[in-house]
Amino acid sequence: LALCGVAMTMSVAAPVMAQDAYPSKPITLVVSYAAGGGTDAIARVFAARLEKALGGRVIVENRPGAAANLGTEVAAAADPDGYTLLIGNQGPMVVNPHIFKLKADPGTDLDPIAMIADASLVVVVGPSLKVNTLSELVEAAKSGELVYGSAGNASASHLGALLLGQTAGIKVRHVPYKGAGPAVNDLVGGHIDFMVTTIPSAIGLIESGTLKALAVTGDKRFASLPDVPTAIEAGVPGYTASAWYGLVGPKGMPADVKSKLEAATTETLSDADVLDKLKNDGAVPSSMGPQAFAEFMAKERARWGDVVKAADIKVE
Repeated sequence: LALCGVAMTMSVAAPVMAQDAYPSKPITLVVSYAAGGGTDAIARVFAARLEKALGGRVIVENRPGAAANLGTEVAAAADPDGYTLLIGNQGPMVVNPHIFKLKADPGTDLDPIAMIADASLVVVVGPSLKVNTLSELVEAAKSGELVYGSAGNASASHLGALLLGQTAGIKVRHVPYKGAGPAVNDLVGGHIDFMVTTIPSAIGLIESGTLKALAVTGDKRFASLPDVPTAIEAGVPGYTASAWYGLVGPKGMPADVKSKLEAATTETLSDADVLDKLKNDGAVPSSMGPQAFAEFMAKERARWGDVVKAADIKVE
């Protein structure tokens, strides 16, 4: 009987002992935009160091489309086991719910894990628009219709340009793309006039002289572009804008998995090499955990709801 008891105990315990520690297979980190844009750049810097913190492979998967809603839907529909995660930013996370009928509501169908970083944007013009300052861009917009591109409806680049128009009192026409990369390509090609975009998506072309930077949108100048003024310095008082990025996953992930991901994010954002790369991308690392990040997104959702309503944004 004693032996039977031992055997029964071992048979019950065996499945528990057989469970693999997380992560036991590659993690997919979904990016809702095309490769080459600011979100993609931040995601790849983050993923490369997160692998070391977690002790497992992290694969960045670009799933652009439907104004960044596609990637959000993919993450929300995934098994909540921690093996499919999403880099969320303000467009799909807090603005799109005010514009689209969504298959997945980011506020209820995704779990916030940690905010990663906040980044300044840059106002750039292509070779076809002969302006040298932000004030000249504003005057050009008042004299005739200008067209700006963005990484997609409700992306940081769309919102940044929208706010620029509201603040400066100009009307400009919006052309959304599936990511910053394709939009920047068309800006270089002269198909659109200007962009308010993430610094990583444009800095190489700025440094080569292909694109002209008129202003950065933060409250301070960007170290790698020291001669580019802030928008306020360049003649648009009260105008600031930024892009933020966070780590989220499907609703219902195990508490221990979320805790491990939060700890790994904290470790990743304390790495000197990561900090340098974020700084080069115009980003400031965040220290928000799940609760603080959730509260931040709730406030952002309310704030941008007011902006969307006032602007009467129409999806093109």
